[in-house]
Amino acid sequence: MSDFQSENIENNNAKKKLYPFQKLSSAQECLKKDILEFCKDHQKDEHAIFVIEGDAGTGKSLVINSIFNDLQRMSRSNPKGDCFSGKENYLIVNHPEMMKLYINISEDFPYIRKKDFERPTTFINKMNKLKKRADVVLIDEAHLLLTRPDKYNRFNQNNHLEEIIRLARIVILVFDENQVLKFKSYWNKNTLSKILEGFPVKTFYLTDQFRMHANADVLEWIKNFCSKKVTTFPKKQDFDFRYFEDAQAMYALIKQKNSQCGLSRIVATYDYPYRLDGKEHFIDEGRFHLRWDLSKPDEKLPWAERPDTINEVGSVYTVQGFDLNYVGLILGPSVMYDVQADCLRLDPSRYEDGAAFAGKDGLTQPEQVKEQIMLNAMNVLMTRAVKGLYLYAHDPALKKKLLQEQALRS
Repeated sequence: MSDFQSENIENNNAKKKLYPFQKLSSAQECLKKDILEFCKDHQKDEHAIFVIEGDAGTGKSLVINSIFNDLQRMSRSNPKGDCFSGKENYLIVNHPEMMKLYINISEDFPYIRKKDFERPTTFINKMNKLKKRADVVLIDEAHLLLTRPDKYNRFNQNNHLEEIIRLARIVILVFDENQVLKFKSYWNKNTLSKILEGFPVKTFYLTDQFRMHANADVLEWIKNFCSKKVTTFPKKQDFDFRYFEDAQAMYALIKQKNSQCGLSRIVATYDYPYRLDGKEHFIDEGRFHLRWDLSKPDEKLPWAERPDTINEVGSVYTVQGFDLNYVGLILGPSVMYDVQADCLRLDPSRYEDGAAFAGKDGLTQPEQVKEQIMLNAMNVLMTRAVKGLYLYAHDPALKKKLLQEQALRS
């Protein structure tokens, strides 16, 4: 990892980590140049799509925000006649916590305005009502877009992305199929390819890991675990990776790390009862007793940045897209170890995120998709940490297995 990326991540302000003026890596600069050229080349086409792919932590959001700032600056300050001047551009994200972050960033830059950011359904309904079409639309976390109608979100069409493409000349989207978390937003590469068929499309893959200050063996361990294989722990290194038998002891260390360097939090798989009823709901594991994150949509700061959330357990929905310095992850009752098969076994009946599995119409293998969604959620939770990842498991067999594999590390 380069020195400038290390310096950037040391800054504990999530907003500044996505600042458009952050120095980019050579690959990110190349991607940015490619996208701006793509916009020039396709400005007169009916539709064109640029796809950015990459694993968690490869800097996709940073690049897309940097490009968006450039587009808005050129739209609002370039002389008339310039191909970027006077264009109507939007950045869309279907993630309330990330939306807070983007809006907070807009306050610091003269060419970016709050109205430039939209949730997908709001954008679609607005453009349909005005009978307008945008010039360039950027979509962060496109894998969170709806792939079916959703009355709760007042979306009556069939697919968010199809509608956005129809309402924009150029679409630039970030996509990671390993971060899909719900039936109603079920994507894979085949699904995406079918939507994009017939349009001019260019794809760019980001591969360098900028979030986790870890050796490749840590990333490989996480990849194996999220493929249901439990392997020997990576060798000891600066990235602090370990297993705890006691969730309370893990929490005590997370609080200590939070006091020392900030942005350290407890998170959990969605295996403990939670309802959006305004009441507190708790996670109990032995002597550990802490409430789930409280829904506070009116809070200006995202959950990951609020100091009070050291007293809460975060879910995949509160931390997706964010960096944390140290993460303590509770693997709940749905995550088990099968001794005979020597692999993880997942139990969807113990997964408490009912909304994730709502509406299986159109899915040919819903049980397989359930398992993939649970593995994706674990992947998101395990890839938030910059400096260290701590694990605790509810299942006795998984506890024993993780202790054994930790003891074998060099």
